[in-house]
Amino acid sequence: TAGGIYYWASKLGGPGWGWFTGWFNLIGLVAVVASVDYVCAQFIYYLLGLFNVNFIFNFTSTNVKYEAHVVMALFVLLLLLGLVVNVFWNRLLTLFNGVAVWWNVVGVAVIVVILIFVPSHHASFRYVFGHTINNSGFGEHMYWYYVLPLGFLLTMYTITGYDASAHVSEETHGAAESAPKGIWRSVFYSAVIGWIVLLAITFAVQKSHEAEILKAGYPALTIFSSALSLTGAKAVIFISTVGQLFCGVACLTSASRMTFAFSRDGAVPGHRLWHRLNAKTRTPVNAVWFAVVGAFILGIPSLYQVGSASVAFFAIVSIGTVGLYVAYVIPIFLRLRMKDFEPGPWSLGKWSKPIGFIAVIWVIIITILFFAPAFYPWTTAADINWSGPVFVAVMAVVFIWYGVSARKWFKGPKVQGSDEELAEIELELKQLQQPF
Repeated sequence: TAGGIYYWASKLGGPGWGWFTGWFNLIGLVAVVASVDYVCAQFIYYLLGLFNVNFIFNFTSTNVKYEAHVVMALFVLLLLLGLVVNVFWNRLLTLFNGVAVWWNVVGVAVIVVILIFVPSHHASFRYVFGHTINNSGFGEHMYWYYVLPLGFLLTMYTITGYDASAHVSEETHGAAESAPKGIWRSVFYSAVIGWIVLLAITFAVQKSHEAEILKAGYPALTIFSSALSLTGAKAVIFISTVGQLFCGVACLTSASRMTFAFSRDGAVPGHRLWHRLNAKTRTPVNAVWFAVVGAFILGIPSLYQVGSASVAFFAIVSIGTVGLYVAYVIPIFLRLRMKDFEPGPWSLGKWSKPIGFIAVIWVIIITILFFAPAFYPWTTAADINWSGPVFVAVMAVVFIWYGVSARKWFKGPKVQGSDEELAEIELELKQLQQPF
């Protein structure tokens, strides 16, 4: 059902486990929407600067305060674009997602080809696989046990979102097989193809521009600009930017479906509003607004981190990544401790438990690591990784809320799968389509 892992946790461990899984998942999804659109806004600013566009805004300005405010304006526009696609044009959303798949497949291939054949020279194998750079500000004595593991954050962040296969399962034919296969395939192909892309980018590094790359908020942009001609850099950054735009829309879809499912079960304040469906499009319009506003709030601190775009980005990414992976691992943990577990029509078979144990241990490690500071020194309080305090504060409210109130009335997912229960929820949905 919509809600995916929240539904699984509830079925495997009961309403309490479902409550916390749902909140971890919802916070993670909203943070991912914020992070994807925020970076996309940064890429748009840089790309329009390459095209020397000065319409409405001056995209060639080097004033960091001005840039921060323009990026925020672009961030808001991207959120609104995702809202429009998700709310008003249901068929367009399907087309959008279909184009996105091909754009990412073909676009990635084009980027790799350009990075292989266009640069005048490439870095050596020794440089790519043996050269280390510590750009965090922490001492070299902390490199192997602290700085290097921090790099796992972007890897873990990139390989997220595969729970979308579960969130849209109520809208998918043959979901019992297609949803788990979609999860496995998305992880596998992201890992393989992503590694190829990273190799292409790293081999394209021009050592003469290394100092410039290290100072950049987003090193990949500087690598593209220094390794390629102006036309080549524009092409690669354009492909990347549009890919992020598609990703942002898809992430918003997942966040809204999770909001809808969790609200349908009464777990979100104002739940009657958030799980109302539009009578014409049968889409959760209010849930989309919920996700958009939440993502906007998470993006606000970037305005107060002028010149520290990476700090803001890493903080938002940390919230999203930890939130999602804790939500991912709870059903895995519950499945491992469950003696009478009946696998579905498609599973990992004998590999399920070994992979499950590794996953639980790994998520515990990254949860601690990703809330640690990623940069040093700290010139202001905002430069410290504020994701941990924000995340802990929100989850503290969720825990207290459950202990004081929700445990008395929260019963988990209303949709359980029987014909009678599905008929009951269908009747409720029809009623919800009436004017509020």
